[in-house]
Amino acid sequence: MSKHAPASPAESATPELVQPDRGQAAITIHLIDKAGFDGWQKSLTAAQRASLTGAKFRGEAGAQAIIPDGDGWAVAAGVADLKLLKSWCLAKLAETLPAGAYRLALPKGAETRAAPAFIGWALGQYRFERYRAEAKAEGPRILLTAEVKPIAAALAQADAVSLVRDLVNTGPEHMGPAELEHQVEHLAHQFRAQVRVTRGEVLEHEYPCVHMVGRAAARSHAPRLIELEWGDEKAPRLAIVGKGVCFDSGGLDIKPASGMLLMKKDMGGAAHAIALARLVMQAGLKVRLHLLIPAVENAIAGNAFRPGDVLKSRKGLTIEIGNTDAEGRLILADALHRASEFKPELILDFATLTGAARVALGPDLPALMTRRDETAQALIDGGLASDDHVWRLPLPDAYREWLKSDIADLNNSPSNGFAGASVAGLFLDRFVGDGIDWAHFDTFAWRPAAKPGRPKGGEALGLRAAWAMLQKRFG
Repeated sequence: MSKHAPASPAESATPELVQPDRGQAAITIHLIDKAGFDGWQKSLTAAQRASLTGAKFRGEAGAQAIIPDGDGWAVAAGVADLKLLKSWCLAKLAETLPAGAYRLALPKGAETRAAPAFIGWALGQYRFERYRAEAKAEGPRILLTAEVKPIAAALAQADAVSLVRDLVNTGPEHMGPAELEHQVEHLAHQFRAQVRVTRGEVLEHEYPCVHMVGRAAARSHAPRLIELEWGDEKAPRLAIVGKGVCFDSGGLDIKPASGMLLMKKDMGGAAHAIALARLVMQAGLKVRLHLLIPAVENAIAGNAFRPGDVLKSRKGLTIEIGNTDAEGRLILADALHRASEFKPELILDFATLTGAARVALGPDLPALMTRRDETAQALIDGGLASDDHVWRLPLPDAYREWLKSDIADLNNSPSNGFAGASVAGLFLDRFVGDGIDWAHFDTFAWRPAAKPGRPKGGEALGLRAAWAMLQKRFG
């Protein structure tokens, strides 16, 4: 269950859900696949086999049955492949079983291989309860484990996902630029990192795109660039950038009411970046981490930026505003250039950037764009290994001309409507330093329909893929 009040990202959501196995009383969970079902059921009693027959259980993935076990009962749960347990194979059990303690019936030493399944066990019990607690909420389902270290690493990922969900699910009045700043400051305190926040007149001078997009917001939601640095200064430099548009009205190119309903999630990129930075610091990855969050509200007021305005970015490139609802790429432009000034070995950015990515790939697959094929493949492989799939979209040189402006270096919103996700990626590419390895995630950060372990609402999509890649690259 979620323990992340939005002001406290350091709290862990999962320790009470997974505990060391000291031989305490617990209900057994038998994991079965179709291939091994016949052999397994031969070891059962007649009453147990009768229970399986009555439940029509034959080891199909996702199926479950209750069987007698001495004076009590046990659980039979079907998985796709017992040799390759996936993240969500226990999620349905965690949602539906009665409260209590459970133990997996696995061969000795097999719990390490089962570590991904503990992620689904924890996330199957995620609840967002800031505004409304469940009146009849089931108590925790506790899974006992003898393999503490590998399970702890898996649960750190579950915690990171919970953090993203909590931040995205929080209403925009309670998750503005100041609250994102507080999240980063809390991480800095926990991991002894350094924070720098730029706002006000200094922001206008140093990060003009961030200032212009956010200047129409109320003073309580004033724009800022939030930076965190951590780790050995001599280690390879890793920059993580997250789009922090805490609410997007569309600006003067105002969205329709239906288009604003989910715009509290437009800071989902920042949520991913903050959660990934926490994973990096928790694991002690051998990098010099630079987290950058441009945090704004794209509001409407007399001083809102306008279609037709031309602004000069931190890099010095001038940008003609073709549409004020293409604001995310503007604030990322300044942040990416700032990250590039330190010549990092790798930049990763996360953003809820385009509807075009959702049209192309739907809600579940983040669009991935990279400069280097090997980086793309490493992230794709990381997604496959962690059940957090991503899909690569191109950055075609032929489409760069669509960013041309008649009066400025760039236009932020080409009018032809083609390849919107890739063209947005090409815009960002102009602000990443030459020769720097860079990957861009255009993520939805939202789940429109529930699945086991994945409730409707804010969601981490691409986070664990990126983490798997970083561990392999810098571990």
